[in-house]
Amino acid sequence: MSKQKVIVLAVTVQGLSKAEAARRYGVSRQWVHELLTRYRTGGLDAVEARSRRPNSNPRSTGADITARSLALRASLTDAGLDAGPVTIAWHLEREGLQPPSTSTIRRILHTSGMITREPKKRPKASLHRFEAHQPNETWQSDFTHWSLADGTDIEILNFLDDHSRYLLACTAYRPVTVTAVVTTFLTAAAEHGLPASTLTDNGMVYTTRLAGGRGGRNAFEHQLHALGITQKNGSPNHPQTQGKIERFHQTLKKWLTGQPRAHTLDDLNEQLEKFRHIYTTNARTGPWAAAHRPPPTPQPPRQHPQAPNRETTGAGASTVSTSSGNSPSATPAGSTTSGSAGPTPANTS
Repeated sequence: MSKQKVIVLAVTVQGLSKAEAARRYGVSRQWVHELLTRYRTGGLDAVEARSRRPNSNPRSTGADITARSLALRASLTDAGLDAGPVTIAWHLEREGLQPPSTSTIRRILHTSGMITREPKKRPKASLHRFEAHQPNETWQSDFTHWSLADGTDIEILNFLDDHSRYLLACTAYRPVTVTAVVTTFLTAAAEHGLPASTLTDNGMVYTTRLAGGRGGRNAFEHQLHALGITQKNGSPNHPQTQGKIERFHQTLKKWLTGQPRAHTLDDLNEQLEKFRHIYTTNARTGPWAAAHRPPPTPQPPRQHPQAPNRETTGAGASTVSTSSGNSPSATPAGSTTSGSAGPTPANTS
């Protein structure tokens, strides 16, 4: 029997006064009076402890927001796109709805069974995570393999802005060569401005100066050197250095898996251009930019690298040159180049 009931029975059955019951059981006289009032109006069961939970919660997530969050999770996942709480919140806001916090969206997904809880991972505080401080500070690049309908192996070359996750280039080649890397890099730079640095692995299409006994630079290294761009390379057998673009490859392949298998290289490049548009406007870059980047400040137009002029020298070696007026220059963070929807030029070399 609860203490509350004992106090009430001590007064009503044993005949104790309210003051005596309060002294015996170590409570206030006002509390004894409150218990007796409950007893007279609702019986002995009414004296039990009452829940302090409010009858309603004005901050609870509405059924429409919950349903739309779950629908967005399903549709984005089916499309092979990022479907995390940040992305869902961004889509809700675009639709004119007031999104709840990302932790609330995550809880909605967990409750509905759309997120499977994983074993406890290493604490985030123990990780030393690199991220460029502004757009065009660092471009990551790597390529991944994909196959056509007839099984032909294709290599897809990607350039990703480290800060904004903006997909600068996504092009299929058979295979990726140093000339393809230079051409793709300069095309992206003409559209989005020059980066201050690049970050890649030690593949021969990116660097030959690190190859044992070879020395010298390849065409991509010569191009970066001529433009005053810092070249950074990850440690051998340590793909975590290029973690962002490695994670991006998972998203890309998930989306491609949901599409009809391309029969030709041109067909695949059409699919990749469609994916680039979806990714940069509706998937990862949109909510990321909204959360991490201030509104762009218009800047005067600047010169960009022109399309590469290929010259063959020596034993068939290919070099690529640009016009002489394309030296990199610093531009304040948060600004954009004229006519560019991508990252802000931030060449600080």
